[in-house]
Amino acid sequence: MIGRLNHIAIAVRDLGAASRLYRETLGAEVSAPQPLPEHGVTVVFITLPNTKVELLEPLGETSPIAGFLDKNPDGGIHHVCYEVEDILAARDRLVSSGARVLGGGEPKIGAHGKPVLFLHPKDFNGTLIELEQA
Repeated sequence: MIGRLNHIAIAVRDLGAASRLYRETLGAEVSAPQPLPEHGVTVVFITLPNTKVELLEPLGETSPIAGFLDKNPDGGIHHVCYEVEDILAARDRLVSSGARVLGGGEPKIGAHGKPVLFLHPKDFNGTLIELEQA
């Protein structure tokens, strides 16, 4: 059901500093910051030959990333995103298997302009999973 790894997301306190670290220290291509108010984050994407890394900074105090950073003050891996061909079919299959879809179960539009869903980390070995329609 899952396709290729789309990205790994890392929560950071300072998006500018984290972007400079990847750009200047690691020599990576880093996108411009993109605010996503509906998700409570500002993101940048680091393009790699085989996938992307998404850096997430909280956008406001109610951001879910703010809560993550309260528990993990130095930041860290927040979620892993896999592509699926049909996000509604994937959701229905997962729900029928007992997996929990976060946020009411309806896809939202993600940073790439495509529908996304998040799966409860307790159902996937402690890892928050994002599914993005390919």
